[in-house]
Amino acid sequence: MILRGDSGAIRLNVELWQSFRTLAKFENFAKVGKQSCSSKFDVPDSAPPMKKSLKISLLVLLSLVVLIALTVVAFVNLAPQIGSAATGPRLKRMQASPNYKEGKFQNLVETSIAMSFGKTVNVSWEMLSKGAINEPKDTIQTAPFDAKRFEGTGQPDEVAVSWFGHSSVLIRIQGKTLLTDPVFGERPSMVSFFGPKRFPFDHHIRLEDLPKLDAVILSHDHYDHLDYETFLQLKGKVSRFFVPLGVGVHLEKWGISPEHITELDWWETARLDDLKLVCTPARHFSGRGLTNRNTTLWSSWVLQGTQRRVYYGGDSGYYSGFKTIGDKYGPFDIALLECGAYNQDWISIHMMPEQTAQAQLDVKGKLLIPIHWGKFNLALHTWTDPIERLTRKAAQLGTAVATPRIGELTVLGGPVPATRWWEAYR
Repeated sequence: MILRGDSGAIRLNVELWQSFRTLAKFENFAKVGKQSCSSKFDVPDSAPPMKKSLKISLLVLLSLVVLIALTVVAFVNLAPQIGSAATGPRLKRMQASPNYKEGKFQNLVETSIAMSFGKTVNVSWEMLSKGAINEPKDTIQTAPFDAKRFEGTGQPDEVAVSWFGHSSVLIRIQGKTLLTDPVFGERPSMVSFFGPKRFPFDHHIRLEDLPKLDAVILSHDHYDHLDYETFLQLKGKVSRFFVPLGVGVHLEKWGISPEHITELDWWETARLDDLKLVCTPARHFSGRGLTNRNTTLWSSWVLQGTQRRVYYGGDSGYYSGFKTIGDKYGPFDIALLECGAYNQDWISIHMMPEQTAQAQLDVKGKLLIPIHWGKFNLALHTWTDPIERLTRKAAQLGTAVATPRIGELTVLGGPVPATRWWEAYR
């Protein structure tokens, strides 16, 4: 069974498919064996011992398949990390959204996330057999987090960003400290013992390493953006959680009080003192179980201070919405945009690096900090391919891109991190 964070390319039914395939092969083998024995040794059809033995074996195999299926269903329905489903007033609010149709949230443009069964199996096998080749072999040296420099003086024109790999980003703006999509566990997976493991860092950031958080921002509920274990640690330590419509149901199931959760639909706004937060569209999907795809909303976020603006893109395929956001809320001093976990088979939900460079222009981002790479192997490309392709395209377009090491600070108005640090690692 392969449990992926979010590409939609890998399904949970690979193990069941293998079991049914084994069963089919066994039945075919039995038939061939029976025919061979009959022709060569003239064994009558009604040979009781062999027939009875085959029936027992097939019954055992079928029972195992059914047991596996029931176990998966029971796990998905009972495991706390799966989250919960919206009911009552929350569900009514979701159903009233213009983005909610036929029991699910919809993208603004047609977006296909389906792959054929055969293609799904092929991609699953490639990730299992070749995954290690695409990951760093050396331990990546991270930058020590500089809390004092990060906090600054709290002036409205100060902006600082520290990226911890993938989409976990600490942002200081308008004197507030916000953390996006915190995933500090070992695997972005439904289970702790299986799934893509984080890359080897010399130090993996912990919540206790961070300054006091004013708020946490979520883009959607996939496992590589919403981590159960991390949120258990955040419970009681953060007073505000800003999430897309419906995602709050998971947080409440994990013990976070409803009064601390602010759920927004696309284009709705909220405030954190003088900081304005806008829940803006993205082109993606959601879901944490076998049957709840697109039952919660996904989004990007605009952080609008009195003097500075930051755009957090979350997960998104390329589409015209970037330009709409840029026209409405840009220019942005910093744009945080995904550039990894892509594949031509799911290009509608994850951008190619060259599209990320164009999206920076669309949203009117003065400085791009690429995210969604450098920590987990969630696709078939090498771990450095995203940043190599992105920086090459940005050079052609003449756009500004920061390439901070894991944990390194990017302070607006200060030197822009621009080293090609990834080249030092195999």
